[in-house]
Amino acid sequence: MNTSGFTPPHDLSSLRQLLADIDSKQAPIRLGGQSRRVLNAMLTNPEQVALTSITELAERHGVNASTLTRLAHRLGLSGFNGLQQLFRFELTGSPLHFYSDQARHLAREPGLAASDLPARVGQQECSNISAMIDKLDPESFKRAADLIARARQVRIYGLRQFYALSYFLGYALGMVRPNVATLEAGRQGIADALSTLQPGDLLIVASCFPYTASVIRTAEIAQQHGIEVIALTDTQDSPLHNIASYSFCVPNRSLFYSNAMAGFFVLGEALLSEVAARLGDTAIEALRRREELISELSPLS
Repeated sequence: MNTSGFTPPHDLSSLRQLLADIDSKQAPIRLGGQSRRVLNAMLTNPEQVALTSITELAERHGVNASTLTRLAHRLGLSGFNGLQQLFRFELTGSPLHFYSDQARHLAREPGLAASDLPARVGQQECSNISAMIDKLDPESFKRAADLIARARQVRIYGLRQFYALSYFLGYALGMVRPNVATLEAGRQGIADALSTLQPGDLLIVASCFPYTASVIRTAEIAQQHGIEVIALTDTQDSPLHNIASYSFCVPNRSLFYSNAMAGFFVLGEALLSEVAARLGDTAIEALRRREELISELSPLS
């Protein structure tokens, strides 16, 4: 079958049209009976698809999670996350209602007792972390860690709940190497902060759906000025993915009313541990000096 020139769907309208073309044999791709049944069911309940993990959705449709992944690939998308993005944008019309929609989904969970929540949230976070590790490219991980270790200056930028991640990364990385700081608009403005970076310096950015426009734009400008960019994001369909020299995708579905964060912190800890290992004696000496200062300042510290 010739699929040259095939354009993947970019929203639910184009996805519905593609399904109609498949049914009439006018599309350049074909779907098996099971895939077509599942896709049709998904299109009749877009809210469920937008707010449900791949595991839960597969169970509800009586298929394996791998079936949904193969369906997404067949549609020309990067994977289930890319397919789910179409439903998310359809549901919200914009990212503005993402958090309230997440909370509404939680409120509608049938028979969900308070005592069940810790286990359910923990299981989902473990699933996110396992999926992140399974998809992690070891070579990209090593190269990113090397870049973090050797860059002359490192700045880290994340907003909203990713501000906590950026602060953590900045603090922990600053323990083992100099010239590290978070990028904060409130202190000096993004333009002034970026102006201190030179080609070859590094900007680490973090954001996931609903993406923060200023983080994306800052990453774009940094990349255009020769500054290396490492992105911590959610999927290969993220606008940060193609901007960054190295992009790491962390699944982040959860019963939490916002994006799950545990996987991002685990990835951050792993990257910084690799950086410390690469810095070797330099990192050890930096940590010893910090310990000495803490001791001298005690009990103030």
